[in-house]
Amino acid sequence: MSSRAFAREDYLVIIALAVLAALAWVALFASPMPMPGEAGVRAAGYFALTALMWVVMMVAMMTPAVAPVVLLFDRSQGRAGDRAHGRTVAFVGGYFTTWLVFSIAVSLLQLALIDIEWVDTMMKSRSRALSGALLVAIGVYQWGPLKAACLRHCRNPIEFLTRHFRPGLAGAWRMGIGHGAYCVGCCGLLMLALFVGGVMSPLWIVAVTALVVIEKLLPHGALIGRSVGIALIVAGAWWLATGGM
Repeated sequence: MSSRAFAREDYLVIIALAVLAALAWVALFASPMPMPGEAGVRAAGYFALTALMWVVMMVAMMTPAVAPVVLLFDRSQGRAGDRAHGRTVAFVGGYFTTWLVFSIAVSLLQLALIDIEWVDTMMKSRSRALSGALLVAIGVYQWGPLKAACLRHCRNPIEFLTRHFRPGLAGAWRMGIGHGAYCVGCCGLLMLALFVGGVMSPLWIVAVTALVVIEKLLPHGALIGRSVGIALIVAGAWWLATGGM
């Protein structure tokens, strides 16, 4: 295969991921925020809309960071025409299946927090104690061994793609789930910081997205992530010391 054809295939993957991310960002901010109706926060419809909002948010936030891994996976398929592209689509589908599970779990958490009035219907913490505790927990996790192991995988996925290769579309989907599990372990707790500034706050969403990209892609990303962890611990401790409910 010529270098020109190889480069063209790369561009197709990059453009497809860029379109996916762009559509998710537009949908995220163009769609109205889910609000509980007369049935309250325990209504199935409100839960479904909340979970959908989180899924769209995860696609918007995580696509930029996972793009190099998807490109690497696509290259590893040998560029065997539509079959290779099909496996790449399956890999991406498996990756976001993991984030779908995360979105369902965090939606249940969000509705529970709204129900006990720790989070308002605008999806922002009403409790300085909750906000402070979340920031401290996230900051400590940034220094923890599980975070380090998951981030190390996300920054160096070649070994995973090689050792855990599975044939066929189902195999690619399972590989995507496996890689997604590492990413949830790396970034899942960080997403809970959105409750502090507001789940739908553009500033907080962009800030968390930027940190995820920095940690995964920049040369000193792990060090930067730990530095942010210290800042979160200090900020959270201050909120706890000066707050209460």
